[in-house]
Amino acid sequence: MTVGDRGQVTIPKEIREQFGLVAGTEVEFRVVEGELVLKKSGQKLDLAQWKGRCARSFAKLGYRSVDDFIEDVRGR
Repeated sequence: MTVGDRGQVTIPKEIREQFGLVAGTEVEFRVVEGELVLKKSGQKLDLAQWKGRCARSFAKLGYRSVDDFIEDVRGR
């Protein structure tokens, strides 16, 4: 493999498929013990889309809040 003029390389298809690297996947480059390592970045979760969903679900189960559910599960 050769680094191009703009610093780009092509990751072989087998490796892309094995690690789920698709267009737009964020990756990180690190130096570990003198070697260059390419690492798939962790996914960033948009928790705002989930806000309020648990409260409705727990209400259906008869709990006023998530905290009440946790207390019940812990046996308090």
